[in-house]
Amino acid sequence: MDEKQKKPRRPLWFWLILGLGAAVFIFGLGAPRTLSSGNEENVTYDVFLTALEEGKVQEVELKSGTLYYTLKETAQPAATAGPQLNFGFRIMSGSSKKETVYTVTAMEDPNLVDRLHAAGVTFSENPGTGNMLLLILLQYAVPILFYIAIFSFLFRRMGKLGAGGGLMGGFGKSNARSIDGGEVKTTFADVAGQDEAKESLQEIVSYLHNPKEYTEIGARMPRGALLIGPPGTGKTLMARAVAGEAGVPFLSISGPEFVELFVGMGASKVRDLFKEAREKAPCIVFIDEIDAIGKKRDGFGGNDEREQTLNQLLSEMDGFEGNSGVVVLAATNRPESLDKALLRPGRFDRRVPVELPDQSGREAILRIHCNRIKTEGPIDLAAIARITPGASGADLANVINEAALCAVRSGRHAVKQKDLEDSVDVALAGKQRKSMVISQREKEIIAYHEVGHALVAAKQKGASPVHKITIIPRTSGALGFTMQADEDERFLMDKQEAFAKIVTLTGGRAAEEIRFDSVTTGASNDIEQATGIARAMITRYGMSESFGMTAFEQMVNPYLGNDTTMNCSQETAARIDREVIALIDKAYDQAKTILRDNRSKLDEIAQVLIARETISGQEFMDILNAPVALPAKQEETNE
Repeated sequence: MDEKQKKPRRPLWFWLILGLGAAVFIFGLGAPRTLSSGNEENVTYDVFLTALEEGKVQEVELKSGTLYYTLKETAQPAATAGPQLNFGFRIMSGSSKKETVYTVTAMEDPNLVDRLHAAGVTFSENPGTGNMLLLILLQYAVPILFYIAIFSFLFRRMGKLGAGGGLMGGFGKSNARSIDGGEVKTTFADVAGQDEAKESLQEIVSYLHNPKEYTEIGARMPRGALLIGPPGTGKTLMARAVAGEAGVPFLSISGPEFVELFVGMGASKVRDLFKEAREKAPCIVFIDEIDAIGKKRDGFGGNDEREQTLNQLLSEMDGFEGNSGVVVLAATNRPESLDKALLRPGRFDRRVPVELPDQSGREAILRIHCNRIKTEGPIDLAAIARITPGASGADLANVINEAALCAVRSGRHAVKQKDLEDSVDVALAGKQRKSMVISQREKEIIAYHEVGHALVAAKQKGASPVHKITIIPRTSGALGFTMQADEDERFLMDKQEAFAKIVTLTGGRAAEEIRFDSVTTGASNDIEQATGIARAMITRYGMSESFGMTAFEQMVNPYLGNDTTMNCSQETAARIDREVIALIDKAYDQAKTILRDNRSKLDEIAQVLIARETISGQEFMDILNAPVALPAKQEETNE
């Protein structure tokens, strides 16, 4: 009995092919010809008529438009015409003696039956029923059986690959990556710069460790927590840290993995995911990019598969008790696009912002990643954190990695402070384009442009200090840049500071016009930034005397690109455009005034930058504050 059970089952396609071969064999047997099947020889119709008139024909059979005939034993073929065609073996009827069977294409001959009767020839007509059935089988049954075999193979294959994310997702399998409790090595110690988020999630960890403490008092833990924030801030890392701290199984899946071609498959995956979670409870279920299936439903139709998946997710999150030990964590960059039913209490009860880190947070993140590499000499991570405002945790990890790569390229075995500073430049503007050849005139234009930014910033009250000026081309397309860095973290910006930013951005173009009495395309990015700040001051910040505290623009996607949309009439939009133009023109005039008043310093610092290509903020301030007059020969460069 055991041996029979161990015998492998024959696949379906094997039995289909076997049955097809048997059918072909049977239908082939069912239609043997009356004539003995010997060697076939094809002749023309006139040869057949000649043999018939001479009385040499013994038997004739008409089948499917072809005449088959044999000659009497004493007769010899009169002639043969055309090539001989051999149709292979034919099953003998009666005697085993082989004889020559002559074939000829039947023609319209109304007197053929009379001739055959007059010649005393035995003749008959074979309708070829067996061959017709075989033909039908080959034309219709074979393709059908072929497709049945193919689909049978695919269904079996998909069933085997279901759990591993195989073809089409395994038809309803969740494909969630499961990590058993204790195997998640990430903890809160590996997460920095997100103290508030860790504090919010610490309650979930405490509940998973000791649920009795909460149930005794009658408390119910949140069924789900939604992690929201910009890309790269560590939402997935935070979810893994919760699982690592709690020491429970961790089921991870991405929202797009629920989306399937066939309607109903995504809902089936959701059911399978929560079934697995209940079996492993207490555990954490993490759904990354939940906006792929959780978008708002509207009255204009939509994607039936996505909506069914969302409905199933809503049902499952209502289907288990808050104290069942299953906690659902989800992450998204677009919380404004999620369905309200998904965000109501009882589903995702808690929203945990995972924002960009502040200066102290950036320093802590840099320290975590810096502990994983070898360093030498004094390392000032606070200085690196100060010049990387707006950087996410992923950006800072990339800075440390680039510094290590820079040290290797330099032939050293440890990272120095200079490697970290150079890696910031690489993260912001790309690597140096050492092979790029710039003419002396263009180099001079770039130098004056960048010094124009720095000089205008230094001469304004409320502008950020200059950290570095360089005219080395970068792979991002920048031919040079001026880096500014505040000593302390800034969270608010008043009207004067916003206007100072616009003045600083226009300083590069102003320096070009003052020195060369012309302008270039190098200020395109400056113009975009200045226009954006000026428009925001008028439409969103209420810093316009004409419009006051009225908002004409709102953020659509604050975490992805800061996209905005206008909410005003065309007439108002035209007035806003005129205000923006006037504000930028005012800033441009102020920048030119500052540079004209400090023309000697502009020329002096530009010449130093041309010679060195890169100067630090301290060197810039030393030259700016030094009471050294510009040599007279430098004035000739304007000729």
